[in-house]
Amino acid sequence: MKKIVPGLLAAALLTTGLLPGCNSKLDVQPVTFIDSANAFNNGSDVQAALVGCYTALQSGNLYGGYLQLMTDLLADNGDENFIGTFTQPVEAQRKALLITNSQVSATWLSAYDVINRTNNVLANLGKLPTAGQQASAEGEARFIRGLMYFDLVRMFGRDWRDGTPADNPGVPLVLTPTLTISDAVPVARNTVAAVYTQVITDLTTAEARLTTSNGFNSFSATRYACAAVLARVYLQQGDFAKAADAANRAIAGSFRLNGYYGDNFGYSLGTNSTGNLVANTTEDIFAIQMSAQSGTNQLNTFYARNRRADINIQPQFLSLLASGDTRATLYTAPTATAGAFTRKYDALYGNVKLIRLDEMLLTRAEANFRAGGTPVGTTPLADVNAVRTRAGLPVLATVSLADILRERRIELAFEGFRLGDLKRNQESTIDPITSAVIPWNASRLVFPIPFRELNSNPLLVQNAGYQ
Repeated sequence: MKKIVPGLLAAALLTTGLLPGCNSKLDVQPVTFIDSANAFNNGSDVQAALVGCYTALQSGNLYGGYLQLMTDLLADNGDENFIGTFTQPVEAQRKALLITNSQVSATWLSAYDVINRTNNVLANLGKLPTAGQQASAEGEARFIRGLMYFDLVRMFGRDWRDGTPADNPGVPLVLTPTLTISDAVPVARNTVAAVYTQVITDLTTAEARLTTSNGFNSFSATRYACAAVLARVYLQQGDFAKAADAANRAIAGSFRLNGYYGDNFGYSLGTNSTGNLVANTTEDIFAIQMSAQSGTNQLNTFYARNRRADINIQPQFLSLLASGDTRATLYTAPTATAGAFTRKYDALYGNVKLIRLDEMLLTRAEANFRAGGTPVGTTPLADVNAVRTRAGLPVLATVSLADILRERRIELAFEGFRLGDLKRNQESTIDPITSAVIPWNASRLVFPIPFRELNSNPLLVQNAGYQ
């Protein structure tokens, strides 16, 4: 039987006929799949498949924007308002997701496509010629898989501190390649605890495998990127000592804050100009690469005032910006006919800055503050003041947890952090229709298992609150 390898492009040679006397080698049958024995002949094939893993992350259904958009809208308590006509984001903002929401289904499918690509790479590491190449490929593939499973379990499972992680259903763990339709046997949901364990295993292994990666490299996985995602994981779990350690390891790379916050998004202070591209900077620990040839930036589609302009930034958020805060230049002023917009995503093909140094500084500050004792790296006050100084604000003499969380909310606004932060800080949100308070652990703030998946996999169980 032919084996189908998802994620690889098969070249179909289509002919309308053969000239008499042509070489029989030209008589090629069209194909729509690749035999796995041919797909992974050698190390070059494995490296190409690894590139395909990064390409899959560019999907608009994932870090090309919809993952960040949908989670932010589900958590929103009045910072932004979706005024567009697309029903999928409307359901998210109203905290009324349906199991038939096509975007939720598309994100699930795209995420498992990424995971299957990484599984194919991991299953073929032995075809790489050197131990160093094998270690590097394993590290990169495990980083991508760990990152993907972490975001999946936060979307479709209850928060780590909501009930019992060892009992709460998370998402299915699939750790071997699915090569044919017959291979796709039904898989039940693993627990939240089991998924977190796998995420930590993947990222810890990846960090160890990528020890030779030094210097500035934000377009592929490095040990610093692995440590950064581990910092996110431990912070979500409330393991603050480990979060501080991991953030400190991420900061140890040769990264530095840009002189102006808007440089992260291609918005130049003074000229206020944003081109179609946003390059990586020395602040980026890991970025999703976008270009006219590859990737889809849906954040540009929905947030940019020169595109659909579907999201208004509300006065509640704008009021957080103090006088003199240069981060305010990333927001337009509301007018009589239009609300305020963010300029973060004005670039049509702007790279999506998934992990930056500023996040790690604030993560280290928060983790050190909450852990108490001798801080790792430097003091929470020093980390917060580094971010404030770049924003043109006066330094603080002392720092509180509220100060740290306020800086985080401003610094990382509309970048996909809100749902995770709301849950781990046990904050509430609101129903935008009734203004009713929705607690952090409400069933409405957990994404439904898509109807398509339930219909095809009898082992899956739906989340509470959905039918």
